Amino acid sequence: MDADLILFLALTAFATAIAGATAFVIFWPLTLVHIRDRHPAIAEQLGEGAFLKPKALWWLLRRGYRAYPDASLSGLATPAWVSLLVILDGLAMGGALWIVGKALA
Repeated sequence: MDADLILFLALTAFATAIAGATAFVIFWPLTLVHIRDRHPAIAEQLGEGAFLKPKALWWLLRRGYRAYPDASLSGLATPAWVSLLVILDGLAMGGALWIVGKALA
């Protein structure tokens, strides 16, 4: 495979990560507001200003919201979870492809 094509695919993976970040900045704050308003126990667990706190992101990544029977919480947190996975996967794939593309160049 040509190095230029691999680098193009790496750029595409990074673009996918950016698209995931766009969805994340929409759904994660909405989820946190919902938690603040209706689930004070979770809000206390995640702490103040939980947007980029590792503890809060890990809670989202391991799908901690599924322990609560609130359809609205799941409806907001699931797209945030998917977008976080897209960000992580896009960065991982883009990084791996970039390294391979540079090795072949």
